[in-house]
Amino acid sequence: MAKPKIQYVCSSCGAKAPQLIGRCPVCGEWGTYEEETTVETTTKRGVITRGAQPQRIHEVQAQEEMRIDMQSLELNRVLGGGLVPGSMVLLGGEPGIGKSTLALQVLMKMGEKRTLYASGEESAKQLKLRAERLSGSPDNLYIMAETSLERILDSVTELQPEVVVVDSIQTIGTEAIDASVGSLSQVKECAARILQYAKEKNVPFIIVGHINKEGSLAGPKVLEHIVDTVLQFEGDQHYVYRILRAQKNRFGSTSELGIFEMQQDGLREVTNPSELLLSNNREGLSGIAIAAAVEGVRPLLIEVQALVASAAYGTPQRSSTGFDARRLNMLLAVLEKRVGFKLLQKDVFVNIAGGLRVNDPAIDMAVLAAVLSSNMDIALDEQTCITGEVGLAGEIRPVNRIDQRIREAEKLGFKTIIVPRGQKYNTQNLNIQVIEISRVVDAFKFLFKK
Repeated sequence: MAKPKIQYVCSSCGAKAPQLIGRCPVCGEWGTYEEETTVETTTKRGVITRGAQPQRIHEVQAQEEMRIDMQSLELNRVLGGGLVPGSMVLLGGEPGIGKSTLALQVLMKMGEKRTLYASGEESAKQLKLRAERLSGSPDNLYIMAETSLERILDSVTELQPEVVVVDSIQTIGTEAIDASVGSLSQVKECAARILQYAKEKNVPFIIVGHINKEGSLAGPKVLEHIVDTVLQFEGDQHYVYRILRAQKNRFGSTSELGIFEMQQDGLREVTNPSELLLSNNREGLSGIAIAAAVEGVRPLLIEVQALVASAAYGTPQRSSTGFDARRLNMLLAVLEKRVGFKLLQKDVFVNIAGGLRVNDPAIDMAVLAAVLSSNMDIALDEQTCITGEVGLAGEIRPVNRIDQRIREAEKLGFKTIIVPRGQKYNTQNLNIQVIEISRVVDAFKFLFKK
């Protein structure tokens, strides 16, 4: 019998140490070292080679990758046009956000293709109940409740499915190493074995992964380097909307995103999110501004809500939902310094309607307009939308994809859009008025001219 060996592994970067230490010397994180017991074996795993030889780059025959249609427009968009055979996709997100629902629902839509769903977290009965809730049980969908990687790969070899889902990588273990399931060494070894199998057999794998309390993917960082694509499923459990982003994609762009709506019978694709994110009863209400934003390469019209009230306590509150709180403080300072509105004794609350979190700086002007509208208790024109980044000098800076923002506003029936001055755009055949403004003060004069 081999003698067990105890070592300590950093849960952040995977660095190893012979004894427990407080701070990792590699990544600098504190309190991330965990004890791990391994058994050294005398067997050696063979290294699979592909027999590749060096060749000149102009001799390589380049061709488009074949894609598997996932029967989901949003998922296909984020993947870059579909799932590439032999690829490995890592899907991560908050607990209960809908990762397993998305994976199972996609396989159920691919009824004509043979697929396999291997779960280490749920039993076969639980998977059956979920499939019935999602309204479907296709004949070509196989499920198995298994935590052994060897048995899962044996089943893949026997069934030869076109797509395999493993839910989740933290619950799968291999007999090649003697370590607890979910440990860093197990996660890394299982991911490497799956990748090797996927490339050899040309079978695509979708791997569901957990995330830690910081919001990043749990496990060693090498896990994200091993896979071909890293997808992040985001959203608030108290809201119905979910956003699917690509943080890494070897076969497509990372600028795309997909939007889903969580319903009782599963996830529904949102093809036109702007119509759902805008309320129809905002007429005459102060503190509401419509921003023309872009998430990835997708234009969105979102509703920015603000509430300004007298501070009930000595220190005024600054709170935001779906918007960066530090950027809100900066915008309020610009509003006071460059425009002259004093909000030192006022509480300011900002909310992005629909539970979305928007990082586009082009909504700065809409945030200021909503704040000022609430402070003055004057409603903005409901047929006007705004786009523009605000600088510290009070200027409105140019934004990207201005043509897409204008077209989206015109498509949803808006009559006027405020844009930064000096940007080039094309409004031919568009029934919308474009107002160019260079400073925050000028924008407020136009918005509150009544």
